[in-house]
Amino acid sequence: MPTFTALTTLEGRKPAYALGDAMERLVPEPTGVGVFEMEDGSGLWEVGGYFEESPDETALAVLAASMGAKEFVVSELPETDWVAHVRRELSPVEAGRFFVYGSHDADKVPEGCEPLLIEAAMAFGTGHHGTTLGCLRALDRLANGGMVGRNVADIGCGTAVLAMAAARIWPNPVLASDIDEVAVDVARANAAANNLTDRLICVEAAGFDHPELASRAPFDLVFANILKGPLVALAPDMAEALAPEGYAILSGILNEQADDVVEVYAQSGINLVNREVIGDWTTLTVQKMP
Repeated sequence: MPTFTALTTLEGRKPAYALGDAMERLVPEPTGVGVFEMEDGSGLWEVGGYFEESPDETALAVLAASMGAKEFVVSELPETDWVAHVRRELSPVEAGRFFVYGSHDADKVPEGCEPLLIEAAMAFGTGHHGTTLGCLRALDRLANGGMVGRNVADIGCGTAVLAMAAARIWPNPVLASDIDEVAVDVARANAAANNLTDRLICVEAAGFDHPELASRAPFDLVFANILKGPLVALAPDMAEALAPEGYAILSGILNEQADDVVEVYAQSGINLVNREVIGDWTTLTVQKMP
């Protein structure tokens, strides 16, 4: 069955998001809408919709004109094996000592690295996104500085790539949790694929709200690669869950949001140690005051 995309560009974040919101109300409605700042320095934003049936091009033209956007370009997409396509496009990622790869690149794993197998079908947490990459680099920095994590948790673990990275280099089992049941199943499957089943404890939980997390606290390292809103809400619980001088690696933060997150965590006695910017995303390493 053919599918369709409709893409346009315009200037300014606010108009772009307004156009994206308006696209959600089209008939036929798109199955997804994306709004992205173009990284070419032009100041333009791209707005696009994905449709399972041919979109109303007249309605799109009216929307574009009313928002000051260029005319939408509508394209029909051929049927594609997207997993196979992603496998071709998704090259391995190196982040310090860690090497994240799909099974199709198993022959490229270099000697002396810490390999982490994440299949291409696992969309978020392959290491290619700036947030995951930033967290892996932050972990590598802490380990290079002599830290040995004996009690580590990955909150909002997704594929559990961060929990597995910690389990690769440190002696004790790592606790991986996610609010989504499917993510927890994915975490367990990835642990098995990486021969880490006995090194990861995977639980379904919102934040730190789980008996396993409560019984294992305080932690000397917590990963929280989620989003600004949940991170801000999590700050008081993070302060309770971290051991004195314990670290947290925080990501899922747009660059313009980072100062707000730093301030909220400082108010909870957790201060900034390192900040890394990768594209649009910032990763923060913070430490609880003794």
